[in-house]
Amino acid sequence: MGRWQPDARVRLQEAALALYGERGYEETTVAEIAQRAGLTKRTFFRYFADKREVLFWGSELLEQQMVAAIEAAPAPVSLLRLIAAALEAAAVRFEEVREFAGPRHRIIAASPELRERELIKAASLAAAMAQALRARGFGDTAATLAAHLGTTVMHVAFTQWIDDPARRPFQQIAGDALAHLREIASAE
Repeated sequence: MGRWQPDARVRLQEAALALYGERGYEETTVAEIAQRAGLTKRTFFRYFADKREVLFWGSELLEQQMVAAIEAAPAPVSLLRLIAAALEAAAVRFEEVREFAGPRHRIIAASPELRERELIKAASLAAAMAQALRARGFGDTAATLAAHLGTTVMHVAFTQWIDDPARRPFQQIAGDALAHLREIASAE
């Protein structure tokens, strides 16, 4: 078994994704994932705390990148421009994992446990973004609203992006969604 190969994490993720797609998340065990990847259970737990985390690996990196984009945007800047900067950072990450994103989304959608975990991750992202916006000098209400709007735009754009037959870049789809939000906000 090539358990010390540097691509073990990716192999485990690919094996899990295949098994979750074939058998369902609930019916798949860590042992089966490790076996499909040609690795051991012990190796699995070096990379992931549990079988859910195979699907959520990298969410902390996404959060860090989006927050960093908010922090790095040159002043003065509007709240929506800061959200756009965060979405641009998300676009880079999403394009890196495009082939994984669609199957991952469908697996999560099919499992109440995974949908709950996705909501927890989204709440963590919104809280981190709100904190970064407050640090930029925006009030609590404005920062919180903007952060939640940003995560909502990201979710809507992500859903459109994974199902887009033209395979447009996430940044384009997110930009269009943010433009729709601006239209909605300005209409009376």
